Amino acid sequence: MIDQTLLPAEYKILRVTTLEDLCEAIGSLRIRGAPALGVAGAYGLLLAVEEKWRQHDNYYFDAGHTKLDTFPPITTVAAVQRHLDNAAKQIVATRPTAVNLAWAVERMKTVYSKRWQSPQEMLANLYREAMAIYEEDIDMCRALGRQGAELLKDGDNVLTHCNTGGLATSGVGTALGVVFAAVEGGKKIHVYADETRPLLQGARLSAWECKQRGIPVSILCDGAAASLMSRGLVSCVVVGADRIAANGDTANKIGTLSVAIVARHYNVPFYVAAPSSTIDKSIPNGEAIPIEERSEEEIREFCGVTTAPKGTRAVNPAFDVTSHELITAFVTEKGVIHPPF
Repeated sequence: MIDQTLLPAEYKILRVTTLEDLCEAIGSLRIRGAPALGVAGAYGLLLAVEEKWRQHDNYYFDAGHTKLDTFPPITTVAAVQRHLDNAAKQIVATRPTAVNLAWAVERMKTVYSKRWQSPQEMLANLYREAMAIYEEDIDMCRALGRQGAELLKDGDNVLTHCNTGGLATSGVGTALGVVFAAVEGGKKIHVYADETRPLLQGARLSAWECKQRGIPVSILCDGAAASLMSRGLVSCVVVGADRIAANGDTANKIGTLSVAIVARHYNVPFYVAAPSSTIDKSIPNGEAIPIEERSEEEIREFCGVTTAPKGTRAVNPAFDVTSHELITAFVTEKGVIHPPF
């Protein structure tokens, strides 16, 4: 995986070989973005098996095939299932708000919890499920981009918040993927990227992705979005989502709610682009969505430099919830959903 904490200064590929390292990578945002976390969670369960039972360089899972004929014959199905249950709990606990992580792990759990004749049979099917989640994510991004591109007009200035491009998925992205699809379709689009405090995913990551694709991009501090909309400079807002409740209330990166309120005030369309797997029908509304609280140091420091008086407390929710009443439409791989949600 790409270590996203180092971008844009350094492009580094991490090779993660232990479950502990995977959980650290997720918790520290080396990998982030709801769809990408789902894929990482699925692969993480395969990694947990590799870590416990592989011998030297004898990997059981490889690109395009498995080598399970060498899997230890003394190991039982029940033993592997118990190990996977423990690994699943560790993975899901790393990021409680993003539903795709728990969704993908639960899909894997449905597979390995069945009655299997042998560990090899179970793991071969588990591998196929992980690959399916990965491939579906790529297909989802393409389909979502095509659906959302229809909403954008040639010459639009699109405001986005946080990072929702290829770094956040296995494919081209969700909200930024809509922009990429529109540009590939011949439309000229300019992106306004909120810097997205406190970790600057917009300034560091979204701007980097736009630059890689030659798409005009301007970054702005989060508090400047209202000024741009008041001057008529924003055609529409397109953001991603980490969890969507049954009524359409949406959890996304902290600061999204402010953008949605201002967009409604100035009659700027506010679109949420997310895969259908981000919709959590088990949660009736936004009040029931768990909100991750992150370290106070992320607020008290900036790029390693202390920016607040010693002893000052900080509040650092990683997400906020935007009411469905502020959302113009949802863009999913299955189509554009308009109110009532």
